[in-house]
Amino acid sequence: MTDHFAEPAPPWPAGPPVPSTVTEPHHWVWSAMSPPERRSRLRELRRWVEWLRYTAELHNEIPPCWYRHRWVQEILTALYVGWVRAYEGGEVPGREFSEAEWISTVHALRPYLKLPACVSGHQELPPPPPPAPGAEDDFEMYLATSVDTTAPARHPAEAEVRRMATEVAPP
Repeated sequence: MTDHFAEPAPPWPAGPPVPSTVTEPHHWVWSAMSPPERRSRLRELRRWVEWLRYTAELHNEIPPCWYRHRWVQEILTALYVGWVRAYEGGEVPGREFSEAEWISTVHALRPYLKLPACVSGHQELPPPPPPAPGAEDDFEMYLATSVDTTAPARHPAEAEVRRMATEVAPP
């Protein structure tokens, strides 16, 4: 039986070294992890999710098969990383996250954790439909010709931005 009152998983497990081509650690980007690291981190996340389900009384929101649903897994990963920042993390300028903000985030994301299809047991999602014929060519044509992707950069408050820049650093 899991001891839900025990501390959740340690904040950052010792994992394999980050490849030298990456300038910053990839932290929790699932697709960037090696398979052994992915399995290790998923075990770590599972331990924390069990703690969260019990502590925050989310057993009706987070289905037991949450790890089989990539989007729910991403949401729970974000909540975990936010929890670590709020409760355990060192202060990284611009990345502060208060405990109250984290709790508000949990409540805001609750509806996205529910999976009605899995209430009575896990249900596999149907495979995504294949792309429509010509969709790739249409997308590339859009990128090449749309005003949304070809117009020169122009800030909508250009004059105000210029004024603000001059006040901060006069010529």
